[in-house]
Amino acid sequence: MAAKQKILIVDDDNNIAELISLYLTKECFDTKIVNDGEEALKAFEQYNPNLILLDLMLPGIDGYQVCREVRAKANVPIIMLSAKGEIFDKVLGLELGADDYIMKPFDSKELVARVKAVLRRYQPVKVEEPAPELKCVKYPDLIVNLSNYSVIYKDNPIDMPPKELELLYFLASSPNQVFTREQLLDHIWGYEYIGDTRTVDVHVKRLREKIKDNDSWSLSTVWGIGYKFEVKNI
Repeated sequence: MAAKQKILIVDDDNNIAELISLYLTKECFDTKIVNDGEEALKAFEQYNPNLILLDLMLPGIDGYQVCREVRAKANVPIIMLSAKGEIFDKVLGLELGADDYIMKPFDSKELVARVKAVLRRYQPVKVEEPAPELKCVKYPDLIVNLSNYSVIYKDNPIDMPPKELELLYFLASSPNQVFTREQLLDHIWGYEYIGDTRTVDVHVKRLREKIKDNDSWSLSTVWGIGYKFEVKNI
């Protein structure tokens, strides 16, 4: 019998945390609740969760700092929870490495669906299943493999959250084709994603911090439209 996936719930409102735990327990997840940032960092080390639901407004160490410290150590998926709906707060959360951002109050079905969707993107390929079609693009100094979610840049593996890798692969697999931010948002995050096009800009910025343009290719901005993976002499 497969072990239950573990969800760490970090929220200073214990009533909300217990309610979230109830929703997830009904979906056969194992949950652990902590109510402040320091306990969240300890629980992350000891509980080894598959996903963290992280409230932003916490006593002591806030959710932004918790996200920053967790991201420095691991790529465990993080969904931020907040009553703050400003674009700045969402963008900051994504820049720090969060995988999704859910506004309070939230619908229980949406919360569970978001958790499952993020976890699916982190699932490894099962070796007993038939090998999937190889999805890999290769350029000088860059290999993006969607089949095993790996990126090799200048012969070195690059740690990259799933959505960043999916965005890079999507662009690189259609060289010189221009995509609008709306098209990229729809393809990578799905039509049901409740977000804005700044999400795409944030992820492109993070990609550019990890891989620099090559003489034969570049991750280019098409002003007023969107982005393309520009390749010369293909």
